[in-house]
This record gives sequence, C-alpha cells and structure tokens, in this order.
Amino acid sequence: MNYTEDALVEQPAIKLFSELEWDTLECWDEAFGTESDLGRTSRGDVILTNRLRPALEQLNPDAPKLAVNEVIDDLCRDRSSMSLIAANEEIYQLIKDGYKYRAADESEEDVTVRIIDWQNPSNNDFLLCSQMNITGEIETRRPDLIGFVNGLPLLFIELKASHRELIHAYRDNLSDYRGTIPHLFCYNQIILLSNGIQSRIGTISSSWEHFSEWKKIESEKEARRVSLEVAIRGACEQSRFLDLIENYSLFVRAKETIRILARYHQYLGVNEALRGLEEIKERDGQLGVFWHTQGSGKSFSMVFFAKKAFRKLPGNWTFVLITDRTDLDDQIYKTFNHTGMIKEGCQADSGAELKRLLQEDHRFVFTLIQKFRTEQGESYPVLSERDDVIVITDEAHRSQYDSLAMNMRNALPNAAFIAFTGTPLLAGEEKTREVFGDYVSIYNFSDAVDDGATLPLYYENRVPEVNLNRDDLGDAIMELLDEADLTDEQEHRLEHEFAKSYHIITRQERLDTIARDIVDHYMGREYMGKAMVVSIDKATAIRMYDKVQQEWQLRLDSLKVRLKVAKGSHRHRLSGQLQHMETTDMAVVVSSGQNDYEVMEKRGLDIKTHRERMKREALDDKFKDADDPLRIVFVCAMWLTGFDAPNVSTLYLDKPLKNHTLMQTIARANRVYPGKPCGQVVDYINIFGALQDALGMYGGAVNEDGAEYQVDTPANEKSVLLTELGAAFTEAKAFLGKQGISLEKIIQTPKDDIQKLNLLDEASEILLAPDLNEQFAAFVRQINRIFKAILPDTRVDSYVV
Repeated sequence: MNYTEDALVEQPAIKLFSELEWDTLECWDEAFGTESDLGRTSRGDVILTNRLRPALEQLNPDAPKLAVNEVIDDLCRDRSSMSLIAANEEIYQLIKDGYKYRAADESEEDVTVRIIDWQNPSNNDFLLCSQMNITGEIETRRPDLIGFVNGLPLLFIELKASHRELIHAYRDNLSDYRGTIPHLFCYNQIILLSNGIQSRIGTISSSWEHFSEWKKIESEKEARRVSLEVAIRGACEQSRFLDLIENYSLFVRAKETIRILARYHQYLGVNEALRGLEEIKERDGQLGVFWHTQGSGKSFSMVFFAKKAFRKLPGNWTFVLITDRTDLDDQIYKTFNHTGMIKEGCQADSGAELKRLLQEDHRFVFTLIQKFRTEQGESYPVLSERDDVIVITDEAHRSQYDSLAMNMRNALPNAAFIAFTGTPLLAGEEKTREVFGDYVSIYNFSDAVDDGATLPLYYENRVPEVNLNRDDLGDAIMELLDEADLTDEQEHRLEHEFAKSYHIITRQERLDTIARDIVDHYMGREYMGKAMVVSIDKATAIRMYDKVQQEWQLRLDSLKVRLKVAKGSHRHRLSGQLQHMETTDMAVVVSSGQNDYEVMEKRGLDIKTHRERMKREALDDKFKDADDPLRIVFVCAMWLTGFDAPNVSTLYLDKPLKNHTLMQTIARANRVYPGKPCGQVVDYINIFGALQDALGMYGGAVNEDGAEYQVDTPANEKSVLLTELGAAFTEAKAFLGKQGISLEKIIQTPKDDIQKLNLLDEASEILLAPDLNEQFAAFVRQINRIFKAILPDTRVDSYVV
C-alpha cells in the first residue's frame, strides 16, 4: 500500500479540485515553446498565455486586439526591480479593476479590459497544475500545486506528508520559494499549506503565526473541522475563491506594507451581515449585532463589510462610524486609512464639521457620538433623509442610547444601524437589541483562542497583601471607574466622595510593594514582551512610574554587583538582563485636563514632562514597534480600548474595572505575535471576581434548540497552566516509555556517572529516527510553550532538574 505524500495528500486534493470544476493537469513532462499546450516558452514563465489570451477575448469581445495585447504585455512585464509586496499589489489592482486602455485613434473609445469576471465565476478558466517546474534567476523549484485563473497563478499550494509537521511547509518550502522564484508570487492571491490533517491559509506576507486554519465552509452554524477538504471547499470553491480575492483581501500600510486575507470567521460573519443590506427595508434598519471577540480582527471586518458593499451592492452608500472615545475614533480611522479605503478628509473635528459632513455626500464619516451634543432644550436638526446611510457603532454598550444617540437618530431618521462589538451583550443591555436587532455573527473568546486568532490569557494574584475585596471599594466607585477616561468632575468625585476607597488603593506602602513586584515579575518572565501598568487615575499612574523607576535602579545596581562574581552561563544570563534593563524606556501616557499642572505639582508630581513627551514623540508608534526600547507604559485610561500593540504580553492591573471595560482592557495582551505564548494579567486588585460576575450576567443569544448561548471566560487562572504542564510531562514520559526510554532513570543517574551519558546517547539514537524525531520535538515545543507562559511563577521549580 502506498503511504507517500503524493498518494495520501496530493492526489486526493487534485481529485477534490476536479469535483469543484477546476481543470487539472500533471506537468512532470511538460513541453515548452511551440509544443507547449500552456503557452510557456521556458520554465521561467509563470503566466499561461495560451489560456490568458482566449479568456481575455471571451470576457471582452468588443475590445480592440491592441488592447488585449497591451494587457498581456503589462501582466507579463518584468517587476523584479519592485519589492515583492509592491509588485503583488500592482497586479492585484490590475486584475481587480481591469486594465484601462487609452485609445490612440480618435475613432476608438477608451475601454476597461476585464481580466477576471468577478460576477460570474463560471465565465473564467480555472486550472490546477501539479508538479510544475518554475525557474528563477538561478534555481528551479517544483511547487506541489499551482492554481491558475485565466492563465494567472493566483493559488499556491504546498503539501507535506501527514507525519510531517506543517510548519516545515512554511519554513522549508514556502520561505525558499519566495526567495528563489519570487516572480511566481507577484501574482499570488492565496497560499494554502497542508499535510492532509492540518491546513493553513495565508498570503505572501503572512508570518507563520498569521497563517490560519479554515474550519467552516458555508455557514457559521457548521461544526468547526480542521481538514484539507474543509480548507479547499471553504476557500477554493470557484465563487468563494474569487470572493475572497476581490472583497476580503487588503493591503495594509504601517511600518511596512502587509497583505491580509480574511479568516473564515470574518468571511462568513461579514457575508451574513451583508445580507442585512440586501434586506434593509424588510429589517426596518436593524442590521444586527456583530460580536467578534477583542483581538480577532473586528476592525478589519468593518473594512471588509464596507469594501464588499461598495463593490457588490447597488447604492450610493455612506458609512458613518460612531465611537464614544477619541482613541477608538482615531484607531478606526487609521485602520480604514491604512487599507486605502479613505480617499478624502472625513473625520469630524467638531460638531459643526460633523453637520457639514452629514449634509454632504461622502463615502465615510468618522465621528464621536459626543459631537451630536446640543444645548439644553435644543432639538437636533435633520441633516439627511437618505435611506442609504449605514451607521456602524463600535462597542455599542456605553453611550449609544442616551440623548446623544437620540440626536443622532434625529439627524439621520432613515439610516440603518449595525453594531460591531468585541464583548458580549450583558444583562441590562436589552436596549442594544431593540435598536440594532439580534446577533448576526458570534465569534467568542474560546473560538478565537482555539483558532489561533488570539492567544489565551492567564491571570494571577501575585501579592496577596495588596489585594482588595470588592466590599472594601463598593459598587458606586466601580460604576464611576467603569468610565475609561474620567472627566475633571469625576476625578474630583473619585478623590473626595470616595476618599476612603481611594486611599485604600493609593496608599504609599501598597504602591511601593506593587512597584517592587512589577520589576520582579517583569524581569522574571521568559518571553520579554512589552507591558502596561494600569492605575486608578493620572496621579497614581505618574506615582507608579516614579516608584517603578526607583525599584528598577535598585535592581540594576544589584545586577551589576552580582555580575562581577558570576561565571559561565549564569554570567551570560545576568549580562542579558543587564543589557535589557539599561536599554528599557518607560513612559506615562495620560490625557490632559484643566489645571493638571498646578494640581499635580501640589502633590509633588510632574505631569508636564510626561505631557510634553506625548506631544513631542509618537509614543503609540514607538510602543507598537517591537524593536523600539519603549517597553513599559503607565496608563489609567488611554490605550485601554482600541489600541493594538501585538507585542504586549503583560498587563499589571491596579484599577477597579468591570464588564466591557474590563474585558476590553485585558484583551490588550491577547494579540498574536511571533514567539509570544500567551497574555499575562497580574491582578493587584482582585478584579476577576468582577469578570465572572459580568459573564454570569451575560444576556446572550439563543441557540437553535432554544437554550441560552453560554459565553466562556476570556481569561483563566494561571493554575490552569500548571495542570496543563503536568499533563504534558505525563504524555511525554509515556511516549518515551513506549520507545524504551526511561526519563526517570536518566534524571536520577548522577551527572558524574558515565552511565548518564550512555543513557542520553541511547535515547538520542532512538529519537533521531525521522518519524520519532518530529513527534518528540512536538512534545518539547508544547512543554516549552507552557513553561514559558508560567514563568516567573516558582511553582514550576519542581519540573527543573
């Protein structure tokens, strides 16, 4: 029986593509030049001109022959002087929007030559080629499968045998191909990697962490399955394949341009939400609630929603994006701007500008809901009676239903409304459903972690003596602090009306203990991601910065002393810590308020220096840059929501929060980043009781069987990791035992006994067998991942020998 990669993975894949009405061709013995059926003159050609030309002529029967020739010449043009991502984007725009032919003769008309028929997939030519040789400047490579649409290589598939780990397809093959045959990837739209058991989909710029599994085919209601069949049917069926390319692919400009492709939950969720636009009159303007958990790409889902609406649904759409916080408004505007969706200035800076923008005809308007404010007794005027205005509210929990929301609805009486939220609706928020309708898409906390869209979060109470009972604080102060950014009046209330609770939280000895623990914990971690320290107010954030700076210097001085007498690997480790501490930058990030300078100065605090730095430097960009030495920030409100810095791995929480604000805040640490095993939340205020209360009040959707949808927790207690570590060790020892390797015997044999070396040699010989080597490496990676996530918890010491 044949158990090769070709028999078990490649041939079934080819058969499935054939079922999906792709033509298939095996290219081992391909001819070139005049004898070529594909139109390739050599192995260096990656466009099949014998298929491209007839496709163009069929799609553009009235186009001049010269126009068709120009399109082919432009598509085949050498782009080696461009960066790969720039060439890929240029090709994408060309195939998406067509080639603009400018007629030289006055008797001819300018025409747009379609390269792909996006509306009718069956009008295109789909071909899957296996084992096609491609030659670059020097080397020749033979990808497993290449999918061509109208002669253009839009799909790349690399396969591995089922016993091989999938990451090898990325590290060994794809990485090599991008370097040796880069011109193939100028045209690529989707990359699929699979070993038959696991399958992941990404783009030419995706890191391994951002290749994602495709687990459903047609509907969110399906059970999630990981298989090559689901990936092919879900992403490569002809209509879905073209839909993904046309409407669910973005080039994002940040530090460098990257290309992203929607994950399956975004694709299915946004398509479901768009059905509301198709049925906008029947739904009476209620387009639903779109809950995709924090960190799973909700902002990009908004972009996909608008992008596809503009291309596919008739109407002169205007999207009004509403938030209630400046940082959220800026973040969403930047997201749309960085994806190239914004072509004009459309972010309202004032109430007057908002009125002007809504009275005009713009594709997008970004605003704070506060800009709908009126003077007491004044009614807000009608600004537009259009019925093709879509209001998108982000995090529709807090301020969407007071007088400001009423003013917004008076201004746009015929608008439709959809809510995008990263947290579930809780009890008491039934008004949300009355305004927006029911859920149109749900992607909860555990879904995102299971899919690798976000990382798991773990919390711990490290210093019991500083923890507070919620009874010590009271519900009133919790309600006040649930506002992310306190007004000057609220700050005054905090310090005076809640003086007792405020003193409990901010007493000096308590803050000293926390500052010392922050330095200990931060430097004891294995993964040295960036960190955020969250305090109750601006004054405490500045005070914590000062205290951590003092403890930091004490630790530095101690390190220098210890380094003088350290030797070997211990000295190397201390040198690394010293270098990290000496180069680490810290900053306070707080908003400004009236009389802040005077008030803080009376308390012996310097806010001016911190505010001047915020004005002078782009601290948000520095903190988001993993290579920038700004590694710790001290905040109280800013950056708790709507701020995405994937390298952040640790939150130090010392501010009472609850419900949505709490869930949004801890999600700052759940973003996926290379090498990052999880997010850690160090809880100094016993806050996770509030989290469980919030989830207990979940006002969830109802399943098809009538039972209430049960929401899971976004974070688990760190002891869960210790249980997982024990289980991982047990599994690893059982695996070694089956191979005749006794881990206990190796550990118990003294280091100075030659028998220990013999035992290790014997184990190595056994585990070097290819099939065992990969299995053992998987156990080691799993243990390392959990171990790193637990550190610096000393409870792992029992696993160290």
